Amino acid sequence: MKNILNKEVLNYLNANLTSDLHSLLLKKSPFAEVSMQEIVQQIKGKKVAQKKFPYLLKDGIIFPPNLNLEQASSQATAEFKALHLKGKSFVDLTCGFGIDAYFLSQNFEEVTLVEQNSELSEIVKHNWKILDRNANFIIENLENFLKQNKEKFDLIYLDPARRDEHKNKKFLLEDLSPNLLEIQDQLLNISDQIIIKLSPLIDISYLISALKNIAEIQIIAVRNEVKELLIFMHSKKDKEHTTISCFNLESEEHSFSFNFEDEKSAISEFSEPLQYLYIPNNAVLKSGGFNSISEKFNLKKLHPNSHFYTSDELIETFPGRVLKVEIIDSKQIKKGEKFNIISKNYPLTPDEIKKKYKIKDGGNDYLIFTQTQKNNIILRTV
Repeated sequence: MKNILNKEVLNYLNANLTSDLHSLLLKKSPFAEVSMQEIVQQIKGKKVAQKKFPYLLKDGIIFPPNLNLEQASSQATAEFKALHLKGKSFVDLTCGFGIDAYFLSQNFEEVTLVEQNSELSEIVKHNWKILDRNANFIIENLENFLKQNKEKFDLIYLDPARRDEHKNKKFLLEDLSPNLLEIQDQLLNISDQIIIKLSPLIDISYLISALKNIAEIQIIAVRNEVKELLIFMHSKKDKEHTTISCFNLESEEHSFSFNFEDEKSAISEFSEPLQYLYIPNNAVLKSGGFNSISEKFNLKKLHPNSHFYTSDELIETFPGRVLKVEIIDSKQIKKGEKFNIISKNYPLTPDEIKKKYKIKDGGNDYLIFTQTQKNNIILRTV
């Protein structure tokens, strides 16, 4: 590992940041103690860091293999997790490449990082030294650490492995590593607050029925792509209320939250399109709070299955896109025009629509193909 930090090697890395990596792999390494595979891996790491975690673009930082880079959180989501969290002691039970741990630990005095991969742990330990950050590094699997641990922590964080030994994705809690159903009592015994990062594909109702003491579930999107789902477990949680919070980072959209139990009794009213059309962002769509958002913003839905909302008054704090629209007839669509096409709960896909009406993608205007409780309709932005 340390050979990659030689000045000549670092100079070679920086000089080849824009080189074709496949071509580089075919070349012989100019360094006797550093392979071309190792060089290319560090270049890949720097390229990933430019977009995903730019705080690591410092001399002396070492990057791990591709899988660890892929599984690591982005700087944007890690910084967001760290907001409003502080205390004396913090433990990350699945440290990995340590992106989440770096930001979560900033407001804690004592930091413990548990990682079973010794090489990965050594890389993180080296990088934290470069970043002037201290921690207690423990090379151990999570289950053994919990058996031996006698301490209590103000915050526990873990990101269970979501792939099996064949790299297949897993979603049920009992199939993750560790099995959350088996260790949740242990976690609640050694901390009042546990944060668990899970796949955004997992079902929220299933989580609430399977895990204890869930106070909040946060759905985190970045530029409208849902990246992760965070479970906040509290040992003294009120069993009657679980808050679902939706965030779309790196956008100007407002957050949205609702009580999971209240969604069951919330009611949406329906209407034909009014002046404004509201399209929830993907974090809200993942949340399933379709009636809660209708009630909170006093909006009417177009159709039970469309999740499009409408009003005559502009609601600027709506978490998603807001378009001023009018209903048009298909005859008003001119051949060769450019539109951003949205098709939901409509018989034709966007590609089929483009082919049928001989229109192209692009431009500043939208065409929305959907249905109300009465008809299939076409809306155009005005």
